[in-house]
Amino acid sequence: MTADDPAASTRRAPTGTLGTRELFDALATGDPEDHLRLEDILAGLSRQVFGMLLFVSTLPAFIPIPGVGGAIGGPLTVLVGVHLLVGMRKLWLPRFIARRGPRRASLQAFDRMLGPWLGRLEKLVKPRLTGMIDHRAASMFTGLLLVLLGILLALPIPFTNYLFGGLLLTYAFALLERDGGLMLLCWGAGIAAIVVFGVLSGALATAATQWVGGLFA
Repeated sequence: MTADDPAASTRRAPTGTLGTRELFDALATGDPEDHLRLEDILAGLSRQVFGMLLFVSTLPAFIPIPGVGGAIGGPLTVLVGVHLLVGMRKLWLPRFIARRGPRRASLQAFDRMLGPWLGRLEKLVKPRLTGMIDHRAASMFTGLLLVLLGILLALPIPFTNYLFGGLLLTYAFALLERDGGLMLLCWGAGIAAIVVFGVLSGALATAATQWVGGLFA
């Protein structure tokens, strides 16, 4: 099997409505040298597609190299947020993003690191209060928070990558498991993080000003 064999990657891409741990284990199983493209990872997913993209997008935040995780995970998190904010039901990825993705070895390393945590969390979550996931206004609010959190993740704020990474993984878990109760907790934690690290520090306002200024430069 080669890293460039899309058919091989697709055969290993999880489908259906598996649990989060099952989905992640399926992705992590196989040749460590395989390169998994995002379009293959997300193939066959419907309701879970945004949660899975957020899940995969958040993993670079745990790379112990300053600046790398945020530079990769931040924009992808913003992309997921924009999908939810504008009410898109199907995922759209630019071709240059869809054809990129992690090596399976990276997923295996994260599986070893996050597996026990995921196992414990999966025992607590279940589909409930699904209106917090499916309702248009709720989905838009989730999308707005993800956009803001993605911007904060991309900013070079010291010692926050793991914090934002853990929070965004919880958002992904709520989306994947359709747990509206967990999403409510995510909203509260997300608002607190945005206020503390974005509003009070001025980082979010500075970044937004620079982005807007760049549009008209």
